[in-house]
Amino acid sequence: MKKQRVSNAFVAASWVALGAGMIGFIVGLARAEMLLNEKGYYFTILLYGLFAVVSLQKAVRDKLENIQVTDIYYGICWFATLSSIVLLAIGLWNATILPSEKGFYAFAFLLALFGAISVQKNTRDNMTQE
Repeated sequence: MKKQRVSNAFVAASWVALGAGMIGFIVGLARAEMLLNEKGYYFTILLYGLFAVVSLQKAVRDKLENIQVTDIYYGICWFATLSSIVLLAIGLWNATILPSEKGFYAFAFLLALFGAISVQKNTRDNMTQE
């Protein structure tokens, strides 16, 4: 049975979510009045989180499709994803910025992670249809 391809609308919405989250987060950092090392910390957490969720999505999907995934890799994927979120939360909790800025960074980060997961899922779904 051939599965239906992911709709172009959902593919576009996923890319928009990824772009809006990443660009919003990065523009917010560029305009922020914080030290360069603080900006570097948040930027690194964004990159770490994006890589972690894409890797986690692939590992989860591989397991569902009975493709072998080692337990250690699967565990590292979960650890990396959760630790990126925890590290962002700790950084924002201790940051000397307005609560509205903290909320902005948190939601931009989560939107970017969601977008990355969706883009990875759509890409994989459409590859298996060909």
